[in-house]
Amino acid sequence: MNKSIKFNWINISSWVIGALLLLAGLGSLEESILGGILMILASLVSIPTITKFIQKKWNFSISRTIKIIAVVVLLIISSIINPSNHEVKQDNDLAEKTEIQEKADIQQEQINIESPSDKSEVKNVQEIKSAETSQTTTQTNSQYTYYSVSSVVDGDTLKINKDGSIVTLRLIGLDTPETVDPRKPVQCFGKEASNKAKELLTGKKVRIEIDSTQGNLDKYGRTLAYLYREDGLFYNKYMIEQGYAHEYTYNTTYKYQTEFKNAQKSAQINLLGLWSTNTCNGDTSNTVKPTSTGKYYTSSASNASKYYPDTCPAWESLSKTNLRTYNSLAELLAVYPNRQLAEICKMN
Repeated sequence: MNKSIKFNWINISSWVIGALLLLAGLGSLEESILGGILMILASLVSIPTITKFIQKKWNFSISRTIKIIAVVVLLIISSIINPSNHEVKQDNDLAEKTEIQEKADIQQEQINIESPSDKSEVKNVQEIKSAETSQTTTQTNSQYTYYSVSSVVDGDTLKINKDGSIVTLRLIGLDTPETVDPRKPVQCFGKEASNKAKELLTGKKVRIEIDSTQGNLDKYGRTLAYLYREDGLFYNKYMIEQGYAHEYTYNTTYKYQTEFKNAQKSAQINLLGLWSTNTCNGDTSNTVKPTSTGKYYTSSASNASKYYPDTCPAWESLSKTNLRTYNSLAELLAVYPNRQLAEICKMN
């Protein structure tokens, strides 16, 4: 009875161990085929029915001790093989994941390159490079502020629109013959200088340069400056160099004095403009008596009280909007009987 119970207990244990080893072996096949096969063999050796089949089929007797040794050896070999293979599999998995990640990164970079936002960035980079290339050519315009010429008074005086305000400029280093000074008659070559100024500056944009040696304003409140057009023409020097103005130093030496004096010498040598023997021969103090056309001028403004003959250039200062022209004084007085001759015109 005791032998039978013991025998049954051994059989049950063998079946349990064999079943567990079989399940473990089948589970190990995924990680290591060899390790899984060894564990399955160990399970087969443990199961009593299998050992009985082997004994009956091949007439081969397997003792319990041999079975235990065989199972232990197979398990040891399997345990040695499995960790190694598991590490190899981990390495392979890691390599595979790394490769997949690298491919994904490459694809993402390609997508980013083709995306609109990156196209914009690429375009911006190209524009920056282009701007760097063209910096030399654009710097001349971008580093200065230019103002519109509002009106040209004469050859050395003009008005500009500076930030919405009209500013009168008196140009440094030159003096053109007078045409509008109420204290003086029209001087020799004055009209030519004034017309040249209008030709060069009307409708243009200019920049100004202040000279610290001359101060900002003259005694009449006009801004003292050098004048440059957008195309780089140095107006002050040009007018002297071409014979439309004298070099003029007011009290103190100014920045471009030497340059302007040399420009005047050049004009004198070449008999240009007012230096010509056919014009003023350098002496612009000679007055020019205009030929009368018989016309008279006045303003239609409500506060106007004066009239001007055409021989008196002061009429040119009247507002073009309110300017009225008559072929004779009688015609003018018939419309404006209370008008009086302007005092400035009595000097002419």
